[in-house]
Amino acid sequence: MLKQCTLAVALTLAPLVALGQSFEEPARGSVTRADILSALRPHAEWDFGAPVEFVVGEMRVAGDVAFAMVGAQRPGGEQIDIFTAPVTLRGETDPQAGNGTTMEALMQKSGRMWVAVHIGINSSEGWWYDQQYCPIWAEVIPDACPE
Repeated sequence: MLKQCTLAVALTLAPLVALGQSFEEPARGSVTRADILSALRPHAEWDFGAPVEFVVGEMRVAGDVAFAMVGAQRPGGEQIDIFTAPVTLRGETDPQAGNGTTMEALMQKSGRMWVAVHIGINSSEGWWYDQQYCPIWAEVIPDACPE
């Protein structure tokens, strides 16, 4: 009986939980996921050198907006040395602060392509928690945008 009650409660609450979450994570191998990563690649190659591949931490999409949190690495999983990366050599990041080769991006779809509108590289703090981003990206960063 307890299992039946637990199942009934879970089935009743599941749609309510789903309604509270307005974003989806694109599946591995999906066109949307590939398009978002392709839009991030030139930024990653500029900052870390080519070639790069990504390890996706989070990817959230709602309509024509997205939030992505990824780690850049070399193909095959080889780590990128943040101390010798172009972004460090140009003086644009402190390699001793932050999270190495991580990238966060707020993105918008423009026509058929995704565009990284705001990007953080080697961030040590959640810059996307700034309320200025909420009017456009609240659906994909709901934890940063109180209602």
